[in-house]
Amino acid sequence: MDERAALALVAERLPAAGDDAAVVDDLVVTTDMLHERTDFPDGTTPYTAGWRAVGASLSDVAAMGAAARCAVAAYGAPAFDPDEVGAFLDGAADVCDAVGAEYVGGDLDGHDEFTVASTVVGHADDPVLRSGASPGDAVCVTGALGRTAAALRRFEAGEKARGNELFRFVPRVAAGEALAPHATAMMDVSDGLARSCHQLAAASGVGIDVSWTAVPAAASVDAVARDAGDRRELTGFVGEDFELLCTLPADRVQTASAALDVPLAAIGEVRPADAGVTADGDPLPDRGYTHGDSAE
Repeated sequence: MDERAALALVAERLPAAGDDAAVVDDLVVTTDMLHERTDFPDGTTPYTAGWRAVGASLSDVAAMGAAARCAVAAYGAPAFDPDEVGAFLDGAADVCDAVGAEYVGGDLDGHDEFTVASTVVGHADDPVLRSGASPGDAVCVTGALGRTAAALRRFEAGEKARGNELFRFVPRVAAGEALAPHATAMMDVSDGLARSCHQLAAASGVGIDVSWTAVPAAASVDAVARDAGDRRELTGFVGEDFELLCTLPADRVQTASAALDVPLAAIGEVRPADAGVTADGDPLPDRGYTHGDSAE
């Protein structure tokens, strides 16, 4: 089975695992696994790898509207170079510092491919799930989309310093906490905007319509996009942006936006389930990032 079928099987067997993070009492717990071949393009530094691996799990905690507490990571590699391990630890610790969490260690193991499995624990009295959206809610995203897509273009062009810079995103933990009192549903945009809309719609039993012209693109996208169609591809389907996609009552968008440390863009509306998932009224393909696809 492919990744999506496997995840569906896990969710069926373990209902608590079906959201961005599992909720245990007032704790939220999440884990991610990243591989050199699929997640770290040639030229990714160990520092960036540590930052991005732990940042991906911090983003899941952010999507629950939770405060991040601590992170651990299991580091597997063919050999342990002291400079590389040290740089990885620095990156993991720095991304935790950026969101008020603590990197507390992990494990080391030999592996034929550089691989990282990271786990983050957070706290939320009332975590936000994917399942609370209702018709009439506004659909919003934090920040801007396409940063990772632009990074991949930079890596492909041999611009490794710029690629690494763009790969080091700041997880939206503070924004998630600020959105929690207002959001009816929330998740992070790790698989791309289009697929995330489908995932949130399915979890809430609703439809979603977004407007392409309202989707905010990162400035780094405009520097690499070939044309308008390519820009849409980079912002809508590549994924791994780790912004937050949320729904909230339309009359609370302005209040929520004022509480955030990053921009909040209204990009669409929740519709009844039979309306499906659309963009400007046309069917929105359920396409995005899948683990196993190469990042090179």
